[in-house]
Parts: sequence; structure tokens; C-alpha cells
Amino acid sequence: MPTDFAAAKTTSFDEIPVIDISAIHTEAGFTKIATELVHTAKTVGFFYIKGHGVSPQLMKQAFAASERFFALTAKDKSTIAVDGNQRGWMGQGMTQLEGAKTHDAKEVFFWGWDVARDDPDVMAGVPMVFPNQWPDAVAPFLKRDLLPYYDAVINLGRTVLSALAHGLGKPKDFFAAAYEKPLGRGQLVYYPPMSDEDLDAERFGAAPHTDFGVLTVLLQDMQGGLQVRNQAGDWIEAPPIEGSFVCNIGDLLERWTNGDLVSTKHRVINRNKTARYSIPVFCDPASQTIIDPSDFDNGAKKFKKITAGEHIQNRNRKNFSQYKKT
Repeated sequence: MPTDFAAAKTTSFDEIPVIDISAIHTEAGFTKIATELVHTAKTVGFFYIKGHGVSPQLMKQAFAASERFFALTAKDKSTIAVDGNQRGWMGQGMTQLEGAKTHDAKEVFFWGWDVARDDPDVMAGVPMVFPNQWPDAVAPFLKRDLLPYYDAVINLGRTVLSALAHGLGKPKDFFAAAYEKPLGRGQLVYYPPMSDEDLDAERFGAAPHTDFGVLTVLLQDMQGGLQVRNQAGDWIEAPPIEGSFVCNIGDLLERWTNGDLVSTKHRVINRNKTARYSIPVFCDPASQTIIDPSDFDNGAKKFKKITAGEHIQNRNRKNFSQYKKT
């Protein structure tokens, strides 16, 4: 049985800095934190944040809702089986990330910015904008308990992005218009304990990948299992810190800044005898936002312009099996 395919080093938090943003709403604090965030985003691409202001009660409520949902029977969860709009429940074996040997060992519930069926963007077929699938018949608590947490995290994402904009020499409200009605994709993720079959197949809970969007705000439980590839190319552990979030730069922000900020590879393996739960919220802009490297860099362009929704939809089609159905 392979034992080292997911080996990673244990390091100090210098490699993945812990940034206290509690003073971000003061003038002096904002400038200092903006400088620190941009330096980290240019070099590491990953950082913990504490002093974020999201209520611990909301965090506990979201985790409790996740555990209750995944404890339902497959029959009940399949009443909201994931669709081509990336909404609903995705069972085991449906995610195979680009370049991975095998599928991921996880289940996921996907949701996004909550819109109605008669929303103008839905009616116009704007990519990635679609009503959520809430399991009201079998889990009426899920929408009630998740959305307050989601709203708080989206607001946190807006705050972090305002600091990143300032640190990159832009007005602090540079991203604001794009986040009035963001895509804001959320996931509840359940990682079961790894089986011998999983280990023999060198299967991860989440195979090595970079995130598709702009900024990820991740709440992980205290089980551990997240690993990040550092600048030297080594895999290092990103252990949980009680009450903190792990944030990372995604491909869209790397693209938007013409490669100035770094989208870093990471992966997950659950070596515990109990389940692991995490809740990433991908703080992505409105679908029709034009991602143009010229906004930040007037030099030679490494990336072409693209809309946020088109980019994310393209990546989804390469990684999730529901898009491969005929």
C-alpha cells in the first residue's frame, strides 16, 4: 500500500502567514494590512486571516448544517442532484480534476448567489447565473442556516479585495461594482476517511489543483488534511487554526493582474478515521465582469481578456462529470 504519495512537510506559519485584519477598518490599519496582503499574494498566494469579524456562531451553524445534510440518505440528497449549472448535490466519483489519476474522494453541495427564476440574468442565459437547488423537502434547515454565513463571507471577501486593490495601486473600491451581484460560488464538502482502495489508487480528497476564480475563503474543520505547494515546489501542511479562515488567490485574479498575484496549487487528503468537512466560498465577481490584465499591467500581456462566467464555466466542464453526459 502506498504511504508517501501525499507526503508533506510540517512547517512554521512563516510559509503560510497568519494575517490579523482586525484593524482593517481604520485608516492606518487598512494601509498596513493592504501591504501585507499584497506581498503575501505575490509570493505565497495563501494566507490565514484572523480578526475577520465573522461570527463564530455563524461558522458553527454552517458546519452543523453541512454535517446534517451529508448525513441524509443518498436517496434524499439525490432529490437535488447536481445539474449543468453547478447547483445541488454531487455524489462520490463525479470530480476528476485536470491531470489527476483518479476521481476525488468527496461529496459536494454547490450553491451560489441566490437568484429567482425570473431574474434578468437567468432569463438572458448569463453563464453561471442560475437559481440554487435547495433541498427544502428533505433539509429545510440548509438554506436558512447557510445563507447568513454565506453573506458574511462574501462581505469579508469584498473587504479583503478592497485591501488588495489598494495595495496594487488602485482605488479601494476598484472591485466594488463587480461584486454588487457576484457569482459567489459556495461548496459544502464532505471527505470520508480514506479506504485501502483509495490509498492503493493514490486517490486524494481533492487532487492537486489551483482554484478557478478570484479569491477563495475557506473554513476548514480541525481535522487537518489541506496541503499547499510552496515556492520551492515542496508540499507543506496547512493545519487548521481555530476561528480562522484560509484564503488563497485563484486563477482569475492571477490572470487579472497579469501574473502579479500567484494562484498556488493545493490538495486535500483525509487520513483521519472520521469525516472531514470544509466550506470554501469562491468570492468571484459578476459573471459578465471582463477580466482584463490591462487593468493592472500595461506591459506585455500573458493572458487574453475573458469574462468571469465564461472562464469558470470552461473550467467546470473540464473537471466535473455532469458536463460530460450526453
